[in-house]
Amino acid sequence: MRISQEAIASVLTRREALKTTGAGLGMLALANLLPRENHASMGSADADSAGQLGTMGHFAPKAKRIIHLFMNGGPFQGDLFDPKPALNKFAGQKPQGADLRTERPTGALMPVPFGFCHHGQSGLEISELLPYTSQFADDLCVVRSMHTDNPNHGPALFMMNNGTITPNRPTLGAWLSYGLGSENANLPEFISLCPGRPVRFSELWSSGFLPAKHQGVYVNHSNLDPKQMIPYLQNNKWSGEAQTEQLELLKDLNQQSDVRAGVDPQLESRIHAMETAFRMQIEAAEAFDIQKETESTREAYGKSHFANGCLLARRLVERGVRTVQVYYGNGQPWDTHSNHNESTRTLCEDIDRPVAALLKDLKQRGMLEDTLVLWGGEFGRTPTTENSDGRDHNPWGFTVWMAGGGVRGGMAHGTTDDFGFRAMQDKVHIHDLHATILHLMGLDHTRLTYRHAGRDYRLTDVAGNVVRPILR
Repeated sequence: MRISQEAIASVLTRREALKTTGAGLGMLALANLLPRENHASMGSADADSAGQLGTMGHFAPKAKRIIHLFMNGGPFQGDLFDPKPALNKFAGQKPQGADLRTERPTGALMPVPFGFCHHGQSGLEISELLPYTSQFADDLCVVRSMHTDNPNHGPALFMMNNGTITPNRPTLGAWLSYGLGSENANLPEFISLCPGRPVRFSELWSSGFLPAKHQGVYVNHSNLDPKQMIPYLQNNKWSGEAQTEQLELLKDLNQQSDVRAGVDPQLESRIHAMETAFRMQIEAAEAFDIQKETESTREAYGKSHFANGCLLARRLVERGVRTVQVYYGNGQPWDTHSNHNESTRTLCEDIDRPVAALLKDLKQRGMLEDTLVLWGGEFGRTPTTENSDGRDHNPWGFTVWMAGGGVRGGMAHGTTDDFGFRAMQDKVHIHDLHATILHLMGLDHTRLTYRHAGRDYRLTDVAGNVVRPILR
């Protein structure tokens, strides 16, 4: 039996029900599903403030989605994509003027035991440690002149994610969600995958002062059972008829909510989170089930945690998730203060095949053209030694690479000095990297703003320039 609108209005509103109901909270959250338009067509412009763009952006995007392969801990650029033969020539020496402010005193130059070769038609130089990835040299845009503001993991992780050295600011994925909305209403717009807990954990995918619905969803994929990755992911056990009656009632309740109550941003965010959780029951179990992939695909990626993260990333962006981060592992695995050479060899063996498989998979599916892949850590490492066989943090000069999504492949942009201490030519700050990513996604970083505490904030603060030489 249907209840009249007048009767409903005289009893309670959706928000009042949520404030006073315990066991029915999850079902009440579904009310928003029926009367409003699909989120995929609305973007996220339904309730946010200035700067919200829906799914249009400021101009036509080159990239529709981004996969961030995060080497947390910080790899050494001179081992992989920025060859420095002078390191071996002057190994054991301490060049004049080489003292840089890091966490520890600068030691002597440490040689690199790994060779480099030219690859592809472009002749891009890549380390022998990455034989599979090097097959895609002509797709890689290597930025050798990155620099950041702090040599400590926490602040540098924040800078790479949210454009400052402090927490509580919106991260890149949250800004993209805010600016562009969702392409799939049944999955979150922003997902961070990690088989454990990276340093600073959930602060790295925070929505900060943006509405909480833009926060990243953390998924620990150390167990490949979708119901273990996403707790409580199971279908509603009510009968179809009973659920339909409940949803019809809640639809009626929802239609009264804007009349009887003002907007409560915190409550709206909780409602949105529960709505997303309900919709995920429809699609997430399938999206996160990599057992559905063919054996040949699984074999191409490999079976490590990072390999599974890369495969999950492809499945998620294929289904409309706009931002997927894949943290390499628990803690800071690339933080090689000791036993650097052997650790780096092991780490590269683990990432090489999955990265190549991801690039190949995206290309074969016609997705690399509008999918931006970003690889790198929060900073690099020093060309000098620490503890006789390790390398310290280096924020002054390091490397990231990008592929697809509108960047030029087969090129290296910028340089560091002869030893790789610091960026020298065509320097690229994190603000510049963020400005470029937003540009590729169809957003002007100076216009993507949010009013908070009396001022307009943006991801790039008051800095940042698009690195146009790397754009197609």
